[in-house]
Amino acid sequence: MDAQQQDSTAHIWLPQYYRENFFSNDSLYHPELSGHVGVAGDPVPYTLRGDNLVTSILLLSFILFVVAFSGSKSFIRRQFKELIFIPHTDDYIRETSSEIRFMLFLVVLTCLLMAFLGYQYVVTNIADTFILDSQYQLLGILFALLVGYFLAKFLFYTIVNNIFFDGKRNGQWMRSLVFITSLEGIALYPAVLLQVYRDMSVQNVVFYFVFVLILTKILTFYKSWVIFFRHNVFFLQNILYFCALEIVPLLVFSALALTIVDHLKVIF
Repeated sequence: MDAQQQDSTAHIWLPQYYRENFFSNDSLYHPELSGHVGVAGDPVPYTLRGDNLVTSILLLSFILFVVAFSGSKSFIRRQFKELIFIPHTDDYIRETSSEIRFMLFLVVLTCLLMAFLGYQYVVTNIADTFILDSQYQLLGILFALLVGYFLAKFLFYTIVNNIFFDGKRNGQWMRSLVFITSLEGIALYPAVLLQVYRDMSVQNVVFYFVFVLILTKILTFYKSWVIFFRHNVFFLQNILYFCALEIVPLLVFSALALTIVDHLKVIF
């Protein structure tokens, strides 16, 4: 009976003045007539922390590093020993293919981590708007510049060393140089994590990066002296060698990277 009463009351005729009022045709009273009304909010700014692809890359890099490190402990200990101590013999153990792949992976990881740090520095201190379709393009450009820088530096070392030194010392030097570059990437990994996920200030990251950079340059200078110039009376040759093949390429790369970023940013 109640259901019948509800059906009967649903069809009760009402006069027009009961069914209409002053706001009947107003969009605020009927929002479906004109869509949403209001002011659009500011979009959430892009951050590396909120990027799933960046998180996946960092996580995958960490997993690959742990897996590769577990199988290369003896190789890393041997490289540390050769890096710190002065060898008393010219004999050395050749690396296996897996150890070479591990070193190349660490060099690529170093370039990737430096690209992340460079991106954070650029969007914080230089500009946050670029003539690019996505943030990935800027990251890709920085990564490509870093890969080109390390390839060019290794090529310059190979050309110069093949002219002035023998092949055994050249091989020893290239192994040490790649290992130092790998250590640089390992040292920068905590800084990337702290900046991306813990909002570490760019200023502190710059100080940490400069400290790591100076430390790696000192190791490079020391290793070049041990391999090439420790039997030479003139210490100035090692300084000239280091400045020409280490400092000058770094300055050229820095100027080139800043110039490219300056041309990519949007000037209002």
